[in-house]
Amino acid sequence: MDGTIRLADYTPYPFTLERVTLRVRLAPRATRVSARLELAPQVDGAALVLDGEMLHLISVAIDGAPLGPNDYRVTPTGLTIHPAALPEGPFSLETDVEIAPEANTALEGLYMSNGMYCTQCEAEGFRKITYYPDRPDVMAPFRVRIEGDLPVLLSNGNPVASGPGWAEWDDPWPKPAYLFALVAGDLVAHSDSFTTQSGREVALNIYVRPGDEDRCAFAMEALKRSMRWDETEYGREYDLDLFNIVAVDDFNMGAMENKGLNIFNSKWVLASPETATDKDYERIEAIIAHEYFHNWTGNRITCRDWFQLCLKEGLTVFRDQCFTADLRLGPVKRIEDVMTLRARQFREDQGPLAHPPRPDHYKEINNFYTATVYEKGAELVGMLKRLVGDEGYRKALDLYFARHDGQACTIEDWLAVFEEATGRDLAQFKHWYTDAGTPRVTVSEDWADGRYTLTFEQSTPPTPGQPKKPPRHIPITVGLLSPNGEEIVSSTVLELTKTRESFTFEGLGAKPVASILRDFSAPVVLDRKVSTTERAFLLTHDTDPFNRWEAGRMLARECLMARATAGTAEPGYLEALGPVLADDDADPAFRALCLSLPGEDEIAQALFDAGQTPDPDAIHEARETLAKDLARAHEDRLAALYDAMAVPGPYQPDAGPAGQRSLRLAALGLLSRLDGGARAEALFASAHNMTESLGALSSLIAQGRAEAALATFRARWQGDRLVMDKWFMTQLALCPPETAPDLARKLADDPLFDWKNPNRFRALMGGLAANHAGFHRRDGAGYRFYADWLIRLDPVNPQTAARLSTAFETWRRLDPARQALARAALERILGQEGLSRDLAEMTGRLLGID
Repeated sequence: MDGTIRLADYTPYPFTLERVTLRVRLAPRATRVSARLELAPQVDGAALVLDGEMLHLISVAIDGAPLGPNDYRVTPTGLTIHPAALPEGPFSLETDVEIAPEANTALEGLYMSNGMYCTQCEAEGFRKITYYPDRPDVMAPFRVRIEGDLPVLLSNGNPVASGPGWAEWDDPWPKPAYLFALVAGDLVAHSDSFTTQSGREVALNIYVRPGDEDRCAFAMEALKRSMRWDETEYGREYDLDLFNIVAVDDFNMGAMENKGLNIFNSKWVLASPETATDKDYERIEAIIAHEYFHNWTGNRITCRDWFQLCLKEGLTVFRDQCFTADLRLGPVKRIEDVMTLRARQFREDQGPLAHPPRPDHYKEINNFYTATVYEKGAELVGMLKRLVGDEGYRKALDLYFARHDGQACTIEDWLAVFEEATGRDLAQFKHWYTDAGTPRVTVSEDWADGRYTLTFEQSTPPTPGQPKKPPRHIPITVGLLSPNGEEIVSSTVLELTKTRESFTFEGLGAKPVASILRDFSAPVVLDRKVSTTERAFLLTHDTDPFNRWEAGRMLARECLMARATAGTAEPGYLEALGPVLADDDADPAFRALCLSLPGEDEIAQALFDAGQTPDPDAIHEARETLAKDLARAHEDRLAALYDAMAVPGPYQPDAGPAGQRSLRLAALGLLSRLDGGARAEALFASAHNMTESLGALSSLIAQGRAEAALATFRARWQGDRLVMDKWFMTQLALCPPETAPDLARKLADDPLFDWKNPNRFRALMGGLAANHAGFHRRDGAGYRFYADWLIRLDPVNPQTAARLSTAFETWRRLDPARQALARAALERILGQEGLSRDLAEMTGRLLGID
C-alpha cells in the first residue's frame, strides 16, 4: 500500500450516524473528550471502523457495557470494533479519550493559541479530538457540553444551557465532523443583530482578545451585507438563532466555515485605518462573505468525499467574487481575479503540481486546497452561468438547494441540476472538472466581401497522469469594433466544442477589429497574432474593460520579453498608455491596473511558453528599466495624477477613495524612480493610514532608500503582530534580488520572527518567494535557505510547510545550473528522516515522483 486514496474506491459508510453527544473537559495537557455516537448498521457483518490519531483511549462501551480487549483493536490511525461485538440493530458507542491541546503545534484538531482553545477540523482534524467516522458524507446533529475555567465557551449551533464553568450547545442541522468547532478563552464580543427576510432576529458576535474590539466594526458590517446579499441574490436565509465569529492568531488557513461558529485568522477580521490597507479591507469583506456563504454551499449541502472539494469551494468562491463585484467596481474585480488565477492557478497547471479540479487520487487531502480547486473551480461555475444565462443559472441553483439540502453531493449531482433546469447537455463540459491543464486556444481571422470569420483551435498540454485530453466546451465571448472604434457587434458568446471550429459574421461594411475572450469568459490561454497598432487601438477603444486592460497588458508583456532576451524593444507600449492616463472618465482603480507592469514570474512563464529559457536576472533588469522609461515618458501626467488623487478627509475603505489611493500609489512607484524617493519620504512622514504608509514604504524599499523608514515603522508597530507581518514581507519582496537571501537570513534571526506562528512564517518565506530573481539567485542561496526552514517547520506544522513548498513548482523551466541547485534542495527535503506525509507528497510531486 502506498497510501494513495482513489475516487474509484469510494464506498458508502456501512453505518448511519443519528446523533452525536460530546462532553469536553478542557485542560491544556489532558483534555478529556467523552463521545456518544448513536449508530445503526446498514451492512450485515461490517466492522465499525473509526478514525483516530494522537488519542489516548481510556474506555470504550456499547449501550453502556464496557468492551473487552478482544472486542476491538486500536492502531495509530483508528479504532476498530469487531463485528461480533456489535448489536444487530441501532446502538450507542461511548468512548473516553484524552488529548493534549497545548502540545498540538500542527494546529489541527483541538489546540491552544496564546491561552485560547481552538479547533480546526477541515479536512481531517476531528480524528485528533475523538474516535469518529471522519469523512464528509457522515452527517449528524451535534450536542456539545464544554467544561472549563475560561469565561467564553463556544461551539456550533444555538446555546441551550450554561452555568459557572460550563456551557451546552445544540446544532440541529446534520453536519460532517469537519464542520465541528469549539473555542474557549478570555474573549470579548463585538455584538450586533440582523433581521432576516422572514422577520427573524439573529444575534451576531465577533469574539476577539481584549483590546482588539475596536477593530471589528468593518467585519461586522461586511457580515450583515453578506447575509442580505445571499437572501437577495440566492434566496438563502440564515437558519440559526445566532452567528458567531472568532478571531485567532495562530491559524493555518484564512478562515473556516464551521456551522454557526466561523473561526478566522485574525488577519481577516481586525482592521483599522492605521493598521489595515485598502486591500486588507477588501479581503476581509470577501472572506467574511465567503465563509458565511458556505452556510448553504458547504454546510447545508456539503461534498460526498474530498474529491468533490471544488463543489463547495469553487461555488462559494464564485459567490464571494460576485458579492465583491456588486459592492465594488465589477470590471476591476474581474481583472484582479484573473490576475490571481493566472499567477497561481495557471502556474499550477503548467507544472508538476497540475491536477484536475476534481482529482481522482491523492495521498494527503490537505495538499489539495489549491488554486485549481478554489479559483479554477470558481471559473467553471462562471462558465456554466455564461452558457445557461442568468435565468437558467438561478433555476439550476434553486433546484440544487431544493433537491440536495442536507445531503453530501458530487460533481455529477451539481451538473445534473443544470441539465434538468435548462435542458443543456453538459457531458462535454464535465471534462473541465476531470481533466487537468489550461487549454490553449489559437485564433485566426479571414475577411472577404463583408464576411468576417474567426477560426479557433484548441488543445490542452499533457499534465502528470493525463497525456491526452479531449476538446473542452469553451464559451468565448466576442465583440467587434469598427475601424473608428464603434462597437458594431456587441458581446456574443461563441461555444467552441470541437478541436477546430469557425464562426462567421456577415453584412459588415469594413474589416472589424475583434475583441476576443471578453470578460475572460473561459480560463484559457489565447494565442493570437495581434499587431502593436491593433493592441493600442483596443487599449483606447474597447468597450469591454477586461479586454481593454488585457491589450495594454499584452503590450507590456511583449515589451518585457523582448528586453529580457534581446535588450531592446519598440516603444509602442509607452505611447499606447498615454490615452489611458489621460482618460479622466476611466475609474482610477482601472487606470492603476493599467499602470501595473506584469510580474517577473509572469514574464518567465511567457518566455518558457515561447520556447526560451527565462533568466530571472535579465527579467528583473528589463522590468526595472521599463518602469523607469514609463516614468520618464509620462512624468508630467504621473505627477499631476499623484497630486490630483490625494483623498481629503477621514479615511474610508470604500471603492471610490480606495481606487484614488491605488492610482496615486501606482504613480508614486513610478515617480520614485525619477525623484529618488523624495515624494515617498514626504508621504511616509505624513501618512494617516496604512495604505499610504505601506505604499510609501514600498516605494522607498524599491529605491534602496528605506533604512530609516523601516526602523520608524518597526518602532511604531512592533507590538502589532499583523502589521509586523507586513514589515517582514514587504522588505523581502521588494529588496534588490542579490540581497534577498541574505536579508531573509537576517530577518529570521530577528527576535520578532516567531516561526511557529503561520502568519509570520508565511510573511518571511512568502516575501522571499515573491522576490523572483532573489529566490532564484544564481548561487542557490534562496533555495537552500527556503529548504532549511521547510525542514525545520515540518515536524511542528506540516500543513504550512507543505503549502509553502509550492515556491519550487517552476524549477524545471530554469537554466540547467539553477535546476540542479533547486533539485538538490528538494532532494534534501525529501531525504529527511521522519518527513511528514504532507511535505513528502508535495516534494515528491515537485520532483516528479508520484
